[in-house]
Amino acid sequence: MEKIENKIRNIRELKNLTQEYMADKLGISQAAYSKIENGNTKVSYDKLQDIAKIMGVKVEDIQSFDTQKYFNSFNNLKGNNNGVVNINFDEDIKKLYEDKIILLEKLLARTEQELNKYVDKFGYI
Repeated sequence: MEKIENKIRNIRELKNLTQEYMADKLGISQAAYSKIENGNTKVSYDKLQDIAKIMGVKVEDIQSFDTQKYFNSFNNLKGNNNGVVNINFDEDIKKLYEDKIILLEKLLARTEQELNKYVDKFGYI
């Protein structure tokens, strides 16, 4: 069974968050946060709730996260796939990326707005 500190680290990395960011949000030093991920400091349930909130997941998502299952999804290659990798993300993984999708959609909409302003002002791209 995978240790909770490994699950925390893997989810943090999947969400592209740094240890410094996590430490800052938790109000601790980066060294203290590193000790959590290295298993040198035990994580209380309250601290786990704080970590989950910062990462935008539920405590249950951290506890049930299966790194091996996640990485195996990338190896789900089938015979005659013409070089296409078939990835079947389960709901836990989907939740990890929903916030990124929302941010990218907002960025795209903002970029389109700025582009339209430019076209309106100069008449071309």
